[in-house]
Amino acid sequence: MSKPLKQIHLAAHFPGVNNTTVWSDPAAGSHIEFRSFVEFAQIAERAKFDFLFLAEGLRLREQGGKIYDLDVVGRPDTFTILTALAAVTERLGLTGTINSTFNEPYEVARQFASLDHLSDGRAAWNVVTSWDAFTGENFRRGGFLPQEERYSRAKEFLATAHELFDSWRGDEVVADRESGQFLADAKAGAFEHRGQHFDIQGQFNVPRSPQGRPVIFQAGDSEEGREFAASSADAIFSRYATLTEGQAFYADVKGRLARYGRAHDQLLILPAATFVLGDTDQEAQEAAREVRRLQVSGATAIKHLEFVWNRDLSSYDPDGPLPDVDPDPGEHTVAKGRAQVRMYRDPLAIAREWREKAEANNWSIRDLVIETGNRQSFVGTPETVATEINDLVQGDASDGFILVPHITPGGLAPFADKVVPLLQERGVFRTEYEGTTLRDHLGLHHPDAHRADTGDDQRVAS
Repeated sequence: MSKPLKQIHLAAHFPGVNNTTVWSDPAAGSHIEFRSFVEFAQIAERAKFDFLFLAEGLRLREQGGKIYDLDVVGRPDTFTILTALAAVTERLGLTGTINSTFNEPYEVARQFASLDHLSDGRAAWNVVTSWDAFTGENFRRGGFLPQEERYSRAKEFLATAHELFDSWRGDEVVADRESGQFLADAKAGAFEHRGQHFDIQGQFNVPRSPQGRPVIFQAGDSEEGREFAASSADAIFSRYATLTEGQAFYADVKGRLARYGRAHDQLLILPAATFVLGDTDQEAQEAAREVRRLQVSGATAIKHLEFVWNRDLSSYDPDGPLPDVDPDPGEHTVAKGRAQVRMYRDPLAIAREWREKAEANNWSIRDLVIETGNRQSFVGTPETVATEINDLVQGDASDGFILVPHITPGGLAPFADKVVPLLQERGVFRTEYEGTTLRDHLGLHHPDAHRADTGDDQRVAS
């Protein structure tokens, strides 16, 4: 007997200026003007996507002590954008990355509870940590937290935020006009938390929101990150978009849920994915190669190589051979605060591997960066892409995908108009929203469900 078809979850990531986008394309729009966010969000909602996702950038990137303007040059404040988008969308979930290392639980809980009210229950929080003192220099206690403690703080941060969300039951606001009584309980919102990282008490001033708590996302791939997701998250972002690697990650993380008393469907696994569509598979492949070349200019290729070489390579020709000088494996990196620094932990070995590939294929520096860098996840006709996405989800390599178009904001439209209808025809993606909250879209348990079963009113009186 075959198992029932899984419903696919789709989300859209507004990427800003970085190495996945082609900001120089004439079709690209602003990455900071509100109309770009509106267009992007409304395309996603038109296609019945689960949510829109915003990443976070807490500092301008630097390389060699200078601003690195070939990658993320800045992102506007997440809460400001999501709150504004709540007014121009009706069903689309609104997910934002907010750092647990340099913020405080009361402030973040208050912002997410407010967003959940203003959006009628569509808020989600991607809980992340910051691993580097470089970013911390922007904050009063910059660099104060050792790397090994960041997940400890994140766990307590999230637990404390949950205490704040739960400090309101949901039935305290009576707003009785005749008696003049507004609150049924003068102690509504009272909280007290004593812990290693936080020692706070008071009264939380935002009533229980429609979802009770925002949906919680987590993005870590480390052992600590996977365990944190299994214990506390509703969804985890994955970087594994292939069948074999995806199935291994899926089985590993889902296999951890039971020890926390959680069911298999209480944590969704959603890899990020890029795409290029064409009228034929060959046309799409050719377009994908061109996109990769546009994403990796000569200057970008040199900067990327510097991540590994840890040296100033500006004198080298990006269309020439790799440097014959070896990388500097020293502790002081030319690219502070960049994830690639952690990816290339053995730069001498990587340099040897890349030289061998370049020599065997007659690659220049730019060719090497293009060929060894990230490739598009899905390339082909709409039918080819729809089939591949469905196969990966039905094969338990993921529960869906967070799509990252290379043209912002309009680059999501071809997927929405050509791939989504094919998934709908197969019965694996919704044709209409069936609920109003993000928890409804994702099929997640409501934190107040056990109270609803007893007849308690969980909504704030209006």
